[in-house]
Amino acid sequence: MSSTDLTAASAAAPSSFPTPSSGRAPEHPAPGAAGSPGPALAAAMLGFALITLDTSVVNVALPAIGVDLRAGMSGLQWVVDAYTLAFAALLLPSGALADRVGASRAYGIGVVVFVLASAACGLAPGLPELLAARTVQGTAAAVMLPASLALVREAYGDPGRRARAVSLWAAGGTVAVALGPVVGGALTTAWSWRGIFFVNLPLGLLALVLLTRVAPSVRRPAPLDLPGRLTAMTALGALTFAAIEGGTEAWWALGIAGVSFAAFLVVETRRRHPVVPLGLFRNTTVAVAAGSANSVAFYGMLFVFSLFFQQVLGLSALAAGLMFLPMTGLLAGVNILSAKAAARYGARLPIVLGQAVAVAGLLGLLTVDAGTSRWAQALLLVPLALGAGFSLPPLIASMMEAVPAERAGTAAGLLNAVRQTAGALAIAVFGSMAAASMETALRASLLISAAFLTLTTLASLRLPGRRRS
Repeated sequence: MSSTDLTAASAAAPSSFPTPSSGRAPEHPAPGAAGSPGPALAAAMLGFALITLDTSVVNVALPAIGVDLRAGMSGLQWVVDAYTLAFAALLLPSGALADRVGASRAYGIGVVVFVLASAACGLAPGLPELLAARTVQGTAAAVMLPASLALVREAYGDPGRRARAVSLWAAGGTVAVALGPVVGGALTTAWSWRGIFFVNLPLGLLALVLLTRVAPSVRRPAPLDLPGRLTAMTALGALTFAAIEGGTEAWWALGIAGVSFAAFLVVETRRRHPVVPLGLFRNTTVAVAAGSANSVAFYGMLFVFSLFFQQVLGLSALAAGLMFLPMTGLLAGVNILSAKAAARYGARLPIVLGQAVAVAGLLGLLTVDAGTSRWAQALLLVPLALGAGFSLPPLIASMMEAVPAERAGTAAGLLNAVRQTAGALAIAVFGSMAAASMETALRASLLISAAFLTLTTLASLRLPGRRRS
């Protein structure tokens, strides 16, 4: 998950600040009432870094996990997807939960559960225990994310200072994404794969200490669409199970996914406060599809190449992590350039250009094999990151403009949840192919990702161009 993922979350997080026209007093004390807003920002950044770290740190440790726990390819896929699916399925309604119990309380609960789940992951005696703990981790992350941003928004009353604080918050996530493969590789090589989970403990405890210096948030009533949430989770879980496990069980899982999805549609059309208003898809189809293609390419390749570097090239976990550093290290700078380009030329140009560069990068990676030099392999991954990082921020912005202001948060959460789900399904499908043949999986996953991105690049040409003043 890059900072661009969490730009979406910034709109989705609950806010305790009224709009200028609301006529209501702020529901949270002014920042000065509780002292410096620094502890709130630091606690939020730490939590956000933990969430994003766990989306990238695990990949390079997968081979070691497989050997130690005697897990096959499907088991390794679930190590990644158990976290991602829980996170994606619960992200949409978690903002309402933060409203109901207060952002600071929700954040504290989320961090405590995340730390305990991380310890359970590190101590897991077998694969079932690890997967259960990873699911709890993802659930806690979904609670932490909107609550962490809400803490920042509550702490900074001035819009200008708040914008700078949100940028710092997002930067923490980008740094975690960049360092994740390296940290995971270093801990796995020097100690054990269990270290990638134990490293969360001191960081989480520090976040809780900082939280004690933050004023409690005010609770506000907010509806929770439990039927919508449960049917969505069942559909996503069953679909991913079918993609990973295959065989006869896959047909049963596909049937359950279909029934659950139909139930979700029925529930959402009848709920007064649905978790996903279906009308949002009317004007956001291109953005949702392009965001999904972006995730399939980025997260899918991170997973496949992590296995390729270690299983085919025989690199250590640390060396495999370092191979991703040129790719992930550029994300923050590309995000900034993309925002400037969108401001000057409109959203369509960077969206189309970014996706086209990512497609070119994917096709360039088709030349990679065991004989390709290590430097060339690392550099050939860079265009994918450049394109993905350049196209996503304006995609989010265009989606926000396509919906009414009161739906912006839900739309942002929808885009992020769909992107995370697409990434999980990509790992499921590509991992299943890798179980049969790593070489075939590498080529097929690159071609599938490139084809998907090509289609969404062409569709993005229909997006509105620059608005004339």
